[in-house]
Amino acid sequence: MAASMRVVRFDFMIDPVFAERLAQDPGIELFVPHVNGPEEAAWAALGRAHVYMVNAAKHEVPRPYHVDDAFLARCPELLMVSSAGAGYDTADVEACTRAGVALVNQAGGNAVSVAEMAFGLILAVRRRIVEADHKIRTVYKFPRESLMGDEIAGSTLGIVGIGHIGTRVAALGKAFGLRVLAVDPFVAPDEIRRRGAEPVDLDTLCALSDIVTIHCPRDASTLHLFDAARLAKMKQDAILINTARGGIHDELALHAAIESGHLAGAGLDVWEPEPPVLDHPLLRLNTVVATCHTAGVTGAARRNIAAINADQIARMFRGERPPRLINPAVWPRFCERYEQAFGLPFAQA
Repeated sequence: MAASMRVVRFDFMIDPVFAERLAQDPGIELFVPHVNGPEEAAWAALGRAHVYMVNAAKHEVPRPYHVDDAFLARCPELLMVSSAGAGYDTADVEACTRAGVALVNQAGGNAVSVAEMAFGLILAVRRRIVEADHKIRTVYKFPRESLMGDEIAGSTLGIVGIGHIGTRVAALGKAFGLRVLAVDPFVAPDEIRRRGAEPVDLDTLCALSDIVTIHCPRDASTLHLFDAARLAKMKQDAILINTARGGIHDELALHAAIESGHLAGAGLDVWEPEPPVLDHPLLRLNTVVATCHTAGVTGAARRNIAAINADQIARMFRGERPPRLINPAVWPRFCERYEQAFGLPFAQA
């Protein structure tokens, strides 16, 4: 291909493998404007970009650089938006489709890291690890029974969303001796079984699970999925784990459910908004273990995400359909626009 493809990303931290991989193809040019630099420079790069690699954490990306209709109108040459993670909260799927822009994510790249964090939170809440750490640092001599927790072996684990991460969580659940249930409207019951869980509906999962862990995307159908009514359907003394996205659980309703004694606690890696205010009521509860959207922030996960991201961009440049396409309905229009941009028919049109 004679024409070059211009890739733009802001200067958020990303593993060097991203740039190293793109540099292997002399036809791909990478531009990295400063996210807090002059807007004129950023829009000059974005206005000529074929690919925009956008941070997946919406609270870290200035609102004008979220991918919506207004953004896309300023980027007429854009062919692909590539999220820098498994989530894609910073991109409007329908807007991309209307504009003929392919949207891809990096699903699976951080699955091991997020699944491990989910179990770290489960154990921290059930075994009261954070409470014990704080107490031994602040109180000299106390009865160990004051920090008595519970084993998780023999409990029932309910997984909401059994994609890459949920499937890994199911495997860990079996290793810990848990009964594993799952609900996912996009996965057939037989496939849920193949991924290591018993398929159930959401009400049944809530009623039977001692631990409910959330691994679904945040969208219109999952916003406040765990509201006061849903939390009330959860088993007495159950715990809720969320390493997916803030807003899937209603924070004030969760606080009320824990404070009332209905739920035993929660492990929360995600918040709405992020970061939470320091006097957030959930942060005042000893039975809540809180982290700061770090479930997928490991060296291995960041390398995987960067490598998958660069590979999908390189595939698209070569005329190959990227494997993690979020909006497949865009494909005919995308192929037309690709041919207009580069003068070649798309190989998998």
